Parts: sequence; C-alpha cells; structure tokens
Amino acid sequence: MIDQEAYAEVARRAVDCLVTTQRDAIARAGGLVAESLMAGGVLQAYGTGHSRAVALELVGRAGGLIPANQLAIRDLVYYGDSPAAEILDPLLERAPGLAARIWALADIRPADVFVIVSNSGGNGAVVEMAQLAKTHGHQVIAITSLEHSGEAASRQPSSLRLANLADVVIDNGAPWGDATLPLPGGGAIGPLSSLTGILAANLLVADVVGRQLKAGAPPAVFRSANTPGGYDHNADLLTQYGGRVRLGDA
Repeated sequence: MIDQEAYAEVARRAVDCLVTTQRDAIARAGGLVAESLMAGGVLQAYGTGHSRAVALELVGRAGGLIPANQLAIRDLVYYGDSPAAEILDPLLERAPGLAARIWALADIRPADVFVIVSNSGGNGAVVEMAQLAKTHGHQVIAITSLEHSGEAASRQPSSLRLANLADVVIDNGAPWGDATLPLPGGGAIGPLSSLTGILAANLLVADVVGRQLKAGAPPAVFRSANTPGGYDHNADLLTQYGGRVRLGDA
C-alpha cells in the first residue's frame, strides 16, 4: 500500500539510520569546517539539481552559519554574462568545464572548505568541482548516496565519483534511484536524499558551532530577519566577508 504512513515509516527509518551510522563522519566533517571558519575561511556549498536544496540549507538561513556561500549554476547569470536561457538546460550539469566557470566567478580563498552535495555523485560538474577544490588544496566534504553512487556510471571523463575525491563522505542513505515506494506499473515515489541530506547539513552545523564554542570562538550565526534586530545583526556580520558570501536567492 502507498499512503502517508508508508512513506512516513520509510522516512523514520532513513532518519534513524543517518543519525546512528553517520555521526562519526559528520564529526570529522565538523572538525574540518570549524578549523576552516576559525582560520577565516568560508564554507563553500555546491550542488546541482535537487541537491541544490541541501546546499542552500547551509547558506543564508536563520540558525545557520554566516560564513557560508552557495556556488550554483545560476551564478553564470547572476555574476557572469551568460544568457539566462543557458541555465535552463537540465543537462547543463553534465557539461565539461561548467564547474570551472562557476569557480572563476567566486572569491574562493585558501582557508575555505567545500561541502559538495550529489545523490548520484557522478555528474560532470559535481566531480569537476571536487577536483578543482582538491587541486587548489581545499578539504572536501561529500554528502552523497553510497548505494546509488556505487552502482551508477560516472558522467565525468575521469570516471571518478564525488566519493572518490572527498576527504569525508556523509552517506545520505538514499537507495538506488532515490525513491522508495514502488508503483505497480513501474517507477516509485518517496525520495529520501533531500530529507536526509538536509538533516546531515544541520547536524554538521550543530557540530561546527559546538566546536567553536568549546574553542572560545563565538560562532557567526544568522538570526531570522523577521525578528526584531535580526536583519541588522546579519548585515553587521556579513560585512566581515563582503563578496565572499553571496546570498543570492537564499
């Protein structure tokens, strides 16, 4: 049977699995991010397709880290001179050289750390971004599905997947194809990667902030702009980072 309770049960199991199996990976990732931020770095979050939702969760939101910037395909239009029609191509994320074009438009500095999100882990722009980060000496944290990535072919010339390049891999626990409830005529509904990916992102933030507090380094955290003084609080802290942190549509 397919109904709310069927998906709710799948979601509960996925959340429990992530919390119980990925805590060590998230703690290792938290150490890398905290070290970066305390050295003046920025968390660079990147994802394409629906993985953008997980990257966006790390950027520009109440209760989130201020020194966090989202790299995105939209940057080609927002900050470059590409026509808007180009980024409407759903296959653009597979184009060679795309990540390098996005990278060139950002103010990325040596202390920055990368969180790259991809359920499949094999699309060209995701693998290329991880390669660029490693080539430039940055630590890379991946949020990906090890099950899907292990079975899917890489769409990048190196044949590498995101997990092959990351310093820390957080497994979102999503199955092959992401969706979980099979339909009688084929296909399925009930995807998991956004749900567990966003949970992983917020567990990561909690770990980072805990480390900063223990080190006596007050964390720079967004307050809701819809609360008294929230907007001014955020604006004051954002001035420390200038164009390094671009909120875009965050």
